[in-house]
Amino acid sequence: MTADSALADLIEISSQVEGAVLLGADGSVVASTLDDARANALAGAARRLFDAAEEGEREGPGARPLTQLEASTLDGSIFVVRDGERLIAAITPPDPTVGLVFYDLKTCLRQTAAPPEPVPSEPGSKPTKVSRRLAAAEPPAEPAAETKEQPTQSAEEAAEKPKKPRRTRKQPDAAP
Repeated sequence: MTADSALADLIEISSQVEGAVLLGADGSVVASTLDDARANALAGAARRLFDAAEEGEREGPGARPLTQLEASTLDGSIFVVRDGERLIAAITPPDPTVGLVFYDLKTCLRQTAAPPEPVPSEPGSKPTKVSRRLAAAEPPAEPAAETKEQPTQSAEEAAEKPKKPRRTRKQPDAAP
């Protein structure tokens, strides 16, 4: 899916997102639902906000990479989500459903991601469970041999055939 169509879907599906911008690894705007000036302003603000929050995270105990953040004001919120080197930023009105907005942004990022390239196995590497299963799997079965078609009866032939009487259950005699 293209970045433009993924952002269009995001705006259509997520009623809380008023605008969104997708940033490339270099911080440039890849796609946006906003005009150029607002897209560049949102992209710059999102990048600075994310970098500042990430810097603070690196200094804390047990630091892990920052993947998402929300900053809210009385006028609305800004959401930023990272997937690898790419970022997506969105603006919402005040009091959005935070979990839903994050979910929608992550889904949008996944839709625009390039499919992963297969990793070639190195010589001498240990086979995985999946590769062993695939190697042990039986080859696909041959197509079934064609069966002879049974001749069909015409309506006249079926009518000429005597019908077997139907069995019926004997009803008990009624008491007088």
